[in-house]
Amino acid sequence: MIKPISNINDAIENSLEPDFEAAPFTDADEEFEQEAETEKLHGLEIISSTAKFFEADGPLKSSERFGGRPYEHRPQQADMAVKIAETLTGRHNLCVEAPTGVGKSFAYLIPLIYYSKISPKPSIVSTETINLQEQLVRKDIPLLQKITGIEFKASLAKGRNNYLCRRRLALATGDRRDEYLPLASLSLEMERINKWAENSSDGDRDSIDFRIDQVSWSYVCCEAGNCLGPKCGSFRNCYYWRARREWEDADIVVANHAMFFTDLKIKFIEGQEQNLLPEYSAVVIDEAHTLENNAAEYLGLRINSNGVISFLNRLFNPDNAKGLLMRGGAEALQLRETVANLKDDVMRFFSQFEQYLLERNDTIFRLRQPGLFPNPLSGKLAALQDTLQDYIKIKEDKDYRTELEAQGQKCDAYAAGIADFINMSFADSVYWLEDGRSGITIQAAPLNISELLQETLFKKSFPVILTSATLTVNKKFDYYRERVGFMDGQELRLDSPFDPKQVRVYLPREMPDPAHKDYAAALVEQIPRFISITQGKAFVLFTSYQMLRYCADNLRDFFETNEITLLIQGESLNRSAMLKEFKRDIHSVIFGTDSFWTGVDVPGEALSHVIVTKLPFAVPTHPLIEARGERLEAANRNSFMHYSLPEAVLKFRQGVGRLIRSRTDTGIITILDKRVSSKRYGRYFIDSLPAYPVKYF
Repeated sequence: MIKPISNINDAIENSLEPDFEAAPFTDADEEFEQEAETEKLHGLEIISSTAKFFEADGPLKSSERFGGRPYEHRPQQADMAVKIAETLTGRHNLCVEAPTGVGKSFAYLIPLIYYSKISPKPSIVSTETINLQEQLVRKDIPLLQKITGIEFKASLAKGRNNYLCRRRLALATGDRRDEYLPLASLSLEMERINKWAENSSDGDRDSIDFRIDQVSWSYVCCEAGNCLGPKCGSFRNCYYWRARREWEDADIVVANHAMFFTDLKIKFIEGQEQNLLPEYSAVVIDEAHTLENNAAEYLGLRINSNGVISFLNRLFNPDNAKGLLMRGGAEALQLRETVANLKDDVMRFFSQFEQYLLERNDTIFRLRQPGLFPNPLSGKLAALQDTLQDYIKIKEDKDYRTELEAQGQKCDAYAAGIADFINMSFADSVYWLEDGRSGITIQAAPLNISELLQETLFKKSFPVILTSATLTVNKKFDYYRERVGFMDGQELRLDSPFDPKQVRVYLPREMPDPAHKDYAAALVEQIPRFISITQGKAFVLFTSYQMLRYCADNLRDFFETNEITLLIQGESLNRSAMLKEFKRDIHSVIFGTDSFWTGVDVPGEALSHVIVTKLPFAVPTHPLIEARGERLEAANRNSFMHYSLPEAVLKFRQGVGRLIRSRTDTGIITILDKRVSSKRYGRYFIDSLPAYPVKYF
């Protein structure tokens, strides 16, 4: 039997050779022990302060300081906050499922605030959307600064494309703007932006109070390739660099997943010296149920045909004789001809994919072998870049050269990306092409996300905290842990703070199976029946836009007759405007697809009913879904039980989780998919919910 070592001195003595004399205890050793003891005391103080803050009679109890709302003590929130404080000070990782109503934002912000006072580096909070970013920075954090009385700096970090570039705006509105802009119609847009910029304090696109499309914004936004940095005449007043200086000086930096994963790719995968975010001491990833898909998107490859054409038009548009190369006069004539010819080459290159899809009567196709399509484009793009560089050398105008150099960098990126796609250069990845509203898109996504995240995130020296309302399946983290590679940490699943009696669930007995020919007609019959119970106030969630359109077209008369406003995704209003109108009009209904299943917050009576038309299984033939399934099958695991089903359960929980946001809310969940009660796997969906009362129809 091995005897345990009772203390550190025994451990040292047992490791020494008999004739070896231990080194004397030095000042450096004493200093190290003092630092460790100080760090331990700071850690205990952070944990204690966090626990006190969330006590029933703690600082949050004052309703006046809490925005005038009655305070509700939530033990789950306190448990989450203390566990996060222990995680930060213990420097390990943590995965927390915090159901709607727990108050997870405050639960992670408070320990981060205390932690920021002892950490030499800022903490990062990464969110799914810019809207949630702004809620944290504009609303939650200022309130906590008042309540705690602690002085700390928090900053909102967005990608540079969100910020206006003063230098580029001057080019777009100056005397030679016709040479800069490839379309005459853009001039009016530039003037509107210029007028807005006169009174803008932050140059943030999200603060623009009029609609502007991405193409127009791309001519005046800040871009990595054409940013002069300190050499720019507008550097002192640059919106983007002013924001970056705030990030570097902040205690807490609030970013979004797009920016966080792009930074992760730059730092740890590409190994570049520059970075987007400052070095950090801790990371909190909110809405972490999207972690795998966000990592796949931002660590992969995506090139769109319209994007390549737009890039060439920026150089020279032969249709209207506009673009940067018009400024060069006769000396740029050869270059303009090269660009015009290359534009035709780009159209031919992407049309081969379009034709391939048409022949198969499909909009998506997965590549399984390299070299299936010819690639004359990468070489021509590389040749254009070489010619462009020679041309840039003879130009003296600094701004002009900067714009051309930026386009040259894009030329290189497109050439390399297209070659990587055709040759399928990335190991352990899936490749596919897709025809959509924005033209043909070629894409690649890594399949080894868990391994990538372990190496770039979970094995690092800083603690990583993942949190969302939906991370478990069958009340276990097993599925989520496997998909994202979570390791070196603890898991915490919190109960809902709401009474299950606040919700009723209606389950079908007589509905046809979704695969049956009568299913669509049955939806048209049943949706009005259940909408009438709450007189609107409902989300009707679809899994396909085609089915949404069918039901909307066949139910317009019902909504008009009953004076219930029908808001349809994909029509005149965007998502934000739909939600605003839904909250304003108490008798309204939203017909929505994918984006309304997650990330939507409608507290109170306005949302009293969620109708799920079909269990949200992903399309099994989509290349990414198919490839993930094949990976499991190759490991002798059932892809339906180990991927398709748990993914659908998580999305289902997200969808119905839109309903109850406070202890005063009540509502109904109606499921119009017979499989929830007729299939054995249906119990996974019902068991994933709290113990709501169930009624059959």
